Amino acid sequence: MTTLRIAVPNKGSLSLPSDQLLTAAGYRVHRANRELMIDDARNDVRFFFLRPRDIALYVGSGTLDAGITGRDLLLDADTGAEEVLPLGYSASTFRFAARPGDLTAVADLAGKRVATSYPGLVAAHLAEHGVEARLVRLDGAVETSVQLGIADAVADVVETGTSLRNSGLAVFGEPILRSEAVLIRRPDADETVATAVERVRRRLKGVLIARQYVMIDYDCPTDVQEAACALTPGIESPTVSPLAREGWVAVRSLVPRDRAPFVMDELWEVGARAILVTPLESSRI
Repeated sequence: MTTLRIAVPNKGSLSLPSDQLLTAAGYRVHRANRELMIDDARNDVRFFFLRPRDIALYVGSGTLDAGITGRDLLLDADTGAEEVLPLGYSASTFRFAARPGDLTAVADLAGKRVATSYPGLVAAHLAEHGVEARLVRLDGAVETSVQLGIADAVADVVETGTSLRNSGLAVFGEPILRSEAVLIRRPDADETVATAVERVRRRLKGVLIARQYVMIDYDCPTDVQEAACALTPGIESPTVSPLAREGWVAVRSLVPRDRAPFVMDELWEVGARAILVTPLESSRI
């Protein structure tokens, strides 16, 4: 049996959430001494802890079978590695920014200097809009490049916009990209590897779905059963079982986690009692 090789971010905002997600999915990724490689014999997986920016390169070249990185890093590397599952954390938005009033649209960047740490990503975006600009590659702190006179605009991650404002810049145009952590795979894997990666994808998706829902259990009189079940339709249908108490049933269903407190209030109002909410660890839906 072939051991699946998976790359995991070794630092930064992607690292801890990735470790937590993999652990919740049943994988062993804990590093006692910051090892660069760990074997999970039970799952027949070997984890490699790498710089997030390098992961797409290793996976795209076929050196590793799968990995977790940012969508921005995946697209910037343009190695052929494929996104197979968005993971919902480490979200970021890429925007253009310049001195207020200097530039207002992507077309205004024609012939301008644009500083960025993601030249591949920005070049592809400009090409989509038919704009030719000179890219100035920097490894970080791109927001100071306009003030220092080496660029006319920047293309960078925008969270609150505080750093840009402090540098005298304002965003313009539509977002270049909305990024988040993603599971990626090599494009040319054989059937055995592809099947193993799909198993990983299902496990991670199961955890992600479980985080979105809770299990709700309650008892209700049969004469309000229809109204109660309308509040808790579940994925396919709620489970309904008769109680020893005549005229009452027990109901179990999934509800969105962020709706659970409101659903509990609504169930109580229609006559449900013994309402319990239980968190989920994983799922297959």
